[in-house]
Amino acid sequence: MINMDDFLKCDLRVGQILSAAPNPKARVPAYVLQIDFGDALGVLQSSAQLCDNYQPHDLVGKKIIAVVNFPAKKVAGISSQVLVLAAVCAEKRAVLLTPDLDAPLGARVA
Repeated sequence: MINMDDFLKCDLRVGQILSAAPNPKARVPAYVLQIDFGDALGVLQSSAQLCDNYQPHDLVGKKIIAVVNFPAKKVAGISSQVLVLAAVCAEKRAVLLTPDLDAPLGARVA
């Protein structure tokens, strides 16, 4: 179990996907995403294994939730700066977590 102080260490923010392209170096199919977090953080990059459920054109413009305060990690040749959150299901694989109402870019998730 963790306490609320532990949870609050995770900085979760609303972002909007600007571009999505297949990463040819990924062992498991993945997209390289450019995500806009507004004035709070600007545009950051992520590698996300979303290919089972989403085509690149389906992702562009979509608002997502991401953890933005993990250290950048080298993934299949790119620097992944944020962790895009998804529900992981056996039958659907990764299903993106998205705000159900419009939320400003960079808004904190609590």
